[in-house]
Amino acid sequence: MTRLTVGQALIRFLANQWTVDGDHVERLIPGVIGIFGHGNVAGVGQALKESAVADPALMPYHQARNEQAMVHQAVAYARMHRRRATLAATASVGPGSTNMLTGAALATVNRLPALLLPSDTFATRVADPVLQQLEVPHDASVSVNDAFKPLSRFFDRVQRPEQLFSAALGAVRVLTDPVETGAVTIALPEDVQAQALEVPDEFLARREWRIRRPVPERADLGAALAAIHAARAPIVVAGGGVIYSDAAAALIAFAERSGIPVATTQAGVGSIRWDHPLALGAVGATGTTAANRLAAEADLVIGIGTRYADFTTASHSAFQNPDVRFVNVNVARFDAVKHGATVSMVADARAALEALTAGLAAVEPSAARAERIAAEKAEWEAAVDAAFTPTGAALPGQPEIIGAVHRASDPTDVLICAAGSLPGDLHKLWRVRDDLGYHVEYGFSTMGYEIAAGLGVRRAAPDRDPIVMVGDGSYLMLHTELVTAVAERLKVIVVLIQNQGYASIGHLSETVGSERYGTRYRFQDDARNDVEVEAPLPVDLAANAESLGVRVIRIGGGASAMPELEAAIASAKASDGPTLIHVDADPLVYAPDGGGWWDVPVAEVAELPPTLAARAQYETERTAQRPLLGRGESA
Repeated sequence: MTRLTVGQALIRFLANQWTVDGDHVERLIPGVIGIFGHGNVAGVGQALKESAVADPALMPYHQARNEQAMVHQAVAYARMHRRRATLAATASVGPGSTNMLTGAALATVNRLPALLLPSDTFATRVADPVLQQLEVPHDASVSVNDAFKPLSRFFDRVQRPEQLFSAALGAVRVLTDPVETGAVTIALPEDVQAQALEVPDEFLARREWRIRRPVPERADLGAALAAIHAARAPIVVAGGGVIYSDAAAALIAFAERSGIPVATTQAGVGSIRWDHPLALGAVGATGTTAANRLAAEADLVIGIGTRYADFTTASHSAFQNPDVRFVNVNVARFDAVKHGATVSMVADARAALEALTAGLAAVEPSAARAERIAAEKAEWEAAVDAAFTPTGAALPGQPEIIGAVHRASDPTDVLICAAGSLPGDLHKLWRVRDDLGYHVEYGFSTMGYEIAAGLGVRRAAPDRDPIVMVGDGSYLMLHTELVTAVAERLKVIVVLIQNQGYASIGHLSETVGSERYGTRYRFQDDARNDVEVEAPLPVDLAANAESLGVRVIRIGGGASAMPELEAAIASAKASDGPTLIHVDADPLVYAPDGGGWWDVPVAEVAELPPTLAARAQYETERTAQRPLLGRGESA
């Protein structure tokens, strides 16, 4: 037994938790990101300081500038480690803790582990109401941390020191469970953090948590193989589960043996190289023509590790074959049964793919089918080549900027993005060359994720260069972690695209007949109640980054812009610290259309002619929506 405070016991416990995945073993929580305040400075903060003095490597601490960004770093770290490791995030009482709510939602939506340690008000209530305490007259037990409950896959509040043992073990159980993982929250009252208790040695001892990799049941495997052999136009939809289970090689082996082409979700990009003959690219609302055309006629959709979000299904309009069936492979039954799947295989992606490949009779697709796949792929790649070609215009479009970044990047670099028009363009245009080379958060599509995630990627993979592509709108949401990059000399390359407004929502606003209202960065015109007509704001985001200590490279317009951008990327890769590359862009230049659709309702009654036209178009487009209930075996 060792007498420790709750904060000290928790830090020592976390330092000795290990993840085991086959032969791979690593620490589950290799570090803590935090901002200290009156709620945690004397508890977790003191414990981290004490561990730093005794053993600096026991639990490294990283200072953050925004609590939301702490969780984003943890999530990015977890994705790069295929959910085998994550970081803990600690914050003070009140606004410090609630600032993490967006990060918690992001982690849970994306099924990625993050450990949140928000401080809470006094458990003893000896000084109620304390600074930053929420008072609920009808329920004295409520605190702001109750807001984490619907956003967390596990929540506990340590009201007494003895509760730490069950709370900590329960938290790690969920963090290491591929089915349940997401945000894990342990609320720590500020007085309890500093209280002492006798801690059993076994609580502090090394503990290993084996990640479950369930194999498919025999009946499901047989049914899936039968459905594959019977299909004439099958397609694979590869999701994030392929990446997390390290199943890229298994997916390629399955595709090559079966001859079935592969389309990818946002989270699944990287599961197959862009230049593989069977790689169709992105599917759905932001998909390629190759993937969407073959998806529309598919009689069998083999979904592997995907949750079938609306962008993947093009709002239930992607799969048009009236006889379409679904074979869904997912570690979570919740996702495996979606769309009335003919076969719901609850299994790890890699284990399932290996079993399917082993049980599959060699399939020779018809010559016509093979030619069709090749022709569709070639047509789309030609469109990408054209989009990547520099135009020499006064302001470059986003597609040619993406092309320049791609040309200057290395295969093992990690492309990072999250929100705006960039994710859609990157999904269909970025030519991924490594299974961890594409990192776009599109489950929650959180503006402000990008730069913080770049730090998380760099911490997780110091041998890779993170390239963050971010628009000006998202940059303004959460750019302060650049200070952390400067402080820790973290090499992060940020390509800031200046659109003078919200480019993505501006375009969407046009499609729904709202004429880009409220989406440009302009001086306010009070008489017109508008921000559309005045001159652009004199905001210099490059100077902003320079003021934070970041090296900045400005790219001009015209014919030299893209060569300058490529040279800037090379210069940034050769440096030792963070670099921001500022590029002015034309937000009205769009990527080639892949034929996908996204359901965004249009006002049913309106006076504006653009809205009326948009409503008519919407009524036409939504006739393609289908319930996506796959035929069962008895059908």
